[in-house]
Amino acid sequence: MQSTWDVVVIGGGLAGLCAAIAARRGGASVRLLESAPPAFRGGNARHARNFRIVHDAPTPHVPDSYHASEFIDELDRVTAGERDPALAERLAGESETIAPWLMTNGVHLQDPAVGIVPYSRRTVFPLGGGKAMINALYATASDLGVTISADSEVGTLRQAADGCWRVSLAADSPGGSTLEARSVVVCAGGAGADPDWLRSHYGDTADGFMVRGTAYANGRVLTDLISAGARTVGDPTVCHMVAVDARGPRFDGGIATRITAIPHGIVVDGSGARIDATGAGAEPTHYARWGPRIAACVDQTAYLILDADGLQRAAPQAFPPIVGTTIADLAAALGLDPAALAHSTGAFNAALAAGARPIATAPFAAYPMRPGVTFVHYGVAVDQHMRVIWTDGRRNDNLFAAGMIMAANVIGRGYLAGLGLTLAAVFGRLAGEEAARHVVG
Repeated sequence: MQSTWDVVVIGGGLAGLCAAIAARRGGASVRLLESAPPAFRGGNARHARNFRIVHDAPTPHVPDSYHASEFIDELDRVTAGERDPALAERLAGESETIAPWLMTNGVHLQDPAVGIVPYSRRTVFPLGGGKAMINALYATASDLGVTISADSEVGTLRQAADGCWRVSLAADSPGGSTLEARSVVVCAGGAGADPDWLRSHYGDTADGFMVRGTAYANGRVLTDLISAGARTVGDPTVCHMVAVDARGPRFDGGIATRITAIPHGIVVDGSGARIDATGAGAEPTHYARWGPRIAACVDQTAYLILDADGLQRAAPQAFPPIVGTTIADLAAALGLDPAALAHSTGAFNAALAAGARPIATAPFAAYPMRPGVTFVHYGVAVDQHMRVIWTDGRRNDNLFAAGMIMAANVIGRGYLAGLGLTLAAVFGRLAGEEAARHVVG
């Protein structure tokens, strides 16, 4: 296998695939390096279900309209201004064309009148979910002539005297240990799946975290870039986390293990005392409110308590609820103090807020919960051309980054539904186009 390439793309998630396809369509020879084995390729996009797009009129795959000004306003609200305005504007503007571009490259989108996903004028749903989208893009990349290497973890990335980049691979990677690239696009994700990295920033509580996405987002390329002098953006101690079922896997639980029924019951900690999350309500934003609150509990564990009525109104979960015919029975099944749990439910029932329902109808049910990390708001800084910015302000015209490794440039805190896929696809495509333009013209 050849060792010199026009463009080397590091990372085989959505951003990397879009970068590789765009660079190949731009006339460059492209090698895509994915650290995961084939069965786990695709990064966190495998678990995603929608992406956010701007459109001024209804289309076959999204109803009504959603304007760029709305996109920016909502991004401002959730980030509290912690974003690069120029990059945010470009993200919103380019999102208008990303759905047709993905369809051109083999992705099928769901008719909004079909399926059980909620109505949305803001987001588009890939038919078959994130895994189907990833598989389609891999097929397209292969058909276009992108050389794809799985099980290929990058160790270091260094620039040679001639301006090209030397990409060093792990010793057991197929196809050689060192590649030369005239241009590089780094789409290797953040560091949220490395337990040691999490522990270094979150302390011992990180041992109770679960990682919703790929186990291969270990941050080694991010760390290597930073050690080489890349400017950082965001805060490594701030992450997006939600409540997930404590019985799920440590890694790769995805959206399936997310607990969605919190608005239909109450949450208690390991002592049986009721806890709340500041600002959490029934809106979708409640997911991100509860993750950090549960992380603050002893053993990073809490319990959602429901009665029969609440369980009926809740959406099905990946794991069955733990049930008891009485509150005392439920407490025993959970290993909680029966008196404390009875006091918590009784106090809730005695002080019902307007519109709330009591926890009174047997049988009673519970879900054990832990915090699930989606991503960390931390990465490398880039400019509007997706070029990595160094601490001294330099840019290399042949080193780019896209996806979650640079997401903190536009989302320093908070989250919007579907933003992750949009960011990966839009900035991945742009980085691939820029990389090809550098070497091909």
